[in-house]
Amino acid sequence: MGQKPSNLDKEVTLQHMQELYLKFATDCPSGNLHLHEFKKIFGINSKSTEEECAFMDNVFRSFDTNHDGHLDFMEYVAAIHLVLRGKLEDKLRWSFKVYDRNGNGCLDRQEVRHIVKIITKIKTHNDPGVPVDVDGICDRIFDSVDKNKDSQITLSEFMEGAQKDEWLMNLLKLDVDAKGWVIQNCGKTS
Repeated sequence: MGQKPSNLDKEVTLQHMQELYLKFATDCPSGNLHLHEFKKIFGINSKSTEEECAFMDNVFRSFDTNHDGHLDFMEYVAAIHLVLRGKLEDKLRWSFKVYDRNGNGCLDRQEVRHIVKIITKIKTHNDPGVPVDVDGICDRIFDSVDKNKDSQITLSEFMEGAQKDEWLMNLLKLDVDAKGWVIQNCGKTS
């Protein structure tokens, strides 16, 4: 009673997608979305932390499937489709790819620590009153996911561990409010 409907209750329509295309065409007249433009869309600027910038670099890299340094409209649509309609396994693979900063196919403790710091910062909304034990969280992740105890988490270990442990799933799955972002940004131009 008196509750405002959330973006989760709304559906992204064909009209929203058409408006996104118009926004893309307006914001990216070259037909390509470059890293600095991508960061601007998500509010990353000169005041953003180094960790936030590095995280967005990895997100951008994960969507730049042909590694040409920009997103064309097809890569852009594929990215939106993944976060809006992708299967859990696809979203976990994508999350792993974002977390794997050096692209070697494994997550080491430094990469996991880095992402845990960013995720906890985002989830606590930079509230200094919320204590966060980053090393404790990393230990818990490695204890439950690193099956062969080699201090490396492979994609298969990541997928299996995240799907077996709800706490881990909630922590590790990149869960952006894509529907909300699409609906909020339709019709806007820079």
